[in-house]
Amino acid sequence: MRVMQCGRAVLLATLTVGLGGAAAARAGKIKMPMELTSSAFKAKEFIPKKFSCEGDDLSPALAWSGVPAKAQSLALIMDDPDAPAGTWVHWVLYDIPAGLKGLAEGLPKKESLPDGSNHGLCWGVETFDRVGYYGPCPPPGKPHRYFFRLYALDKKLGLSPRATKAGLLKAMHGHVLAHAELVGLYKR
Repeated sequence: MRVMQCGRAVLLATLTVGLGGAAAARAGKIKMPMELTSSAFKAKEFIPKKFSCEGDDLSPALAWSGVPAKAQSLALIMDDPDAPAGTWVHWVLYDIPAGLKGLAEGLPKKESLPDGSNHGLCWGVETFDRVGYYGPCPPPGKPHRYFFRLYALDKKLGLSPRATKAGLLKAMHGHVLAHAELVGLYKR
C-alpha cells in the first residue's frame, strides 16, 4: 500500500500505530488517563468560525492533563475523516515538551516554535505544502468531525520540521505511553 504525505493513504501508518496501541491497551500496558480539552469549544460541539477558514484560521487553545511522568514529549494530530477525498490533515505538531500543560491560541505557522516543537506538513495534496494549523474548511453540507489527538511519548522523536502525518505515526510506533482525543464539529 502506498503511503501519501497527509491524506487517505496514511491508513497503513494509522493501522500500525492504532493496532499496536490498541493491543497494548488491552494488555494493560498503555493506560489512557490523559484528558484533552479546549476553552474554545466543548467535546462534540461546534468549533467557532474564528478557528476556521471562514474566520481568522487561528489554532484553538488546548489544555491537557494526566500526562504520564515517564513522557519525554507529546505529539498532536488534527484531522477530518469526513472529507470527500478521504482523511484531510489540518495540523501536525510534535516534540512538544512533556512538561507543557497546553497550547495557546493562535500558534504561529512556522516550522519550529520557540519551545522546540516542530510543525509537520498538512493538507495532503502536494500543492499544499504547508506547516502549522489550518482550520476546518469543509464543503457546504453536513457537519464534519475534527479529531484532535494528543499522544504522550516515551522519547523525543527528533524529526525534522515538515514531517508528514505518516512519518510521525511511524516514528511514534512503540513509543506511545498514553493518548487523549477531543472531537469538534464544523459545518459551512
